[in-house]
Amino acid sequence: MPESALAIGFVGLGVLVALLLLRVPIAAALGLVAVVGVWVLVGTRAAWGLLASIPYDFVAHWSLSSIPMFLLMGYVSHRAGLTEGLFRAARLWFARHPGGLAVTTVVGSAMFSAVTGSSVACAAAMARIALPEMLRHRYDPALATGAVAAAGTIGSLIPPSIILLIYGIFAEVPIGKLFLAGLIPGLLTAAMYIVMIIVRVRLRPALAPAIDQRPEAGERLAALSDTWPVLLLIVTVFGGLFGGLFTPTEAGAVGALLAILLGAGRRALKPAALRDAVAETLRSTAAIFIIAVGAALLTRFLALSGVPAFLTDNVAQAATSGLFLVLGFSLVYLVLGMFLDPIGIMLLTLPVLLPVAKASGLDLIWLGIVVTKYLEIGLITPPIGLNVFVIRSAAPDIATGTIFRGITWFVVADLITVGLLIAFPQISLWLPGLLD
Repeated sequence: MPESALAIGFVGLGVLVALLLLRVPIAAALGLVAVVGVWVLVGTRAAWGLLASIPYDFVAHWSLSSIPMFLLMGYVSHRAGLTEGLFRAARLWFARHPGGLAVTTVVGSAMFSAVTGSSVACAAAMARIALPEMLRHRYDPALATGAVAAAGTIGSLIPPSIILLIYGIFAEVPIGKLFLAGLIPGLLTAAMYIVMIIVRVRLRPALAPAIDQRPEAGERLAALSDTWPVLLLIVTVFGGLFGGLFTPTEAGAVGALLAILLGAGRRALKPAALRDAVAETLRSTAAIFIIAVGAALLTRFLALSGVPAFLTDNVAQAATSGLFLVLGFSLVYLVLGMFLDPIGIMLLTLPVLLPVAKASGLDLIWLGIVVTKYLEIGLITPPIGLNVFVIRSAAPDIATGTIFRGITWFVVADLITVGLLIAFPQISLWLPGLLD
């Protein structure tokens, strides 16, 4: 590859960073750098050809149709109130333990994640359901808001995760295996949060005053009956997906249809609510696809410039082990997570990361889980933590600084979790290995 082409590639990456710092929308920045870069490298005709062919070729990829299906399933479930019973049941089971309502929030979010696939949607729902309950029982505002913001991030790992779907498509790894790989790390994240909450509240009981609520065993068992719509969705979608009955797209479509039928059968899904769910699905899908098209354009430009090949050769020579590469991209994701949205970060970095990771012999399924975990951390780190501002909009009386203070301990728990995932890859790879 000529040195001039390589220089143009790196200049393009520098311009991209500058545009992002100037707050240019990430899709526009990706597309602009890619098209102008190709024009400089190989001429106007090739640039126009790229702009004409890549968007259609990418969006026409059949596997992408699973994204709107899973989004629709999540939005319909939320609008129809199918998930509201989760928090009520969890509250009866966990509320009397130290920090019980915060623990309940984590448990409810983990279950809610199994039907939404979206961390932001999970945080928004729990902000309306769990946050008022904790504040009413005089929980420390920092702990209450931090628990809701952090628990919402579990949606990135618990399947069906939209981030894992997109990663699987770009990395060309089986979606089913990727979903299985995210399950144990997602549950581990929830467990780390719960342990951290209980330990903190035992050391400082004033953070979460005890609740004098001792429901009988029959009452707690009866509350579980409110969770059956979500359990039915989970069993149907994932049983069919992992049992080989459905493709990921078919699983999402079946889940969306079942959510609509359940909502209609319970007379909880009004026409206006269904219309809102469809509108939210269209908006979210369009936003994801526009950024993904920009990333696809950037991938082609970087390939023409030779940047991925250059980085692959040099990193492979410099790294004595995969740990060097892991530490390098860990730093990149932690920094980018402070400023950009998760899907944008992933699609911005994958064109460079994936070729280098393949050359270094890293397992791409394990890599997807670690990357997703870093993207989860980015959702709650200052100055731009999306989940924090979701909580801020639901609780305008609580200062943003208070929320960021509350998530500090959850970020510490996340860093311990990601350290375990890196040190012990089998945490992620054991379940998908059973399919081999």
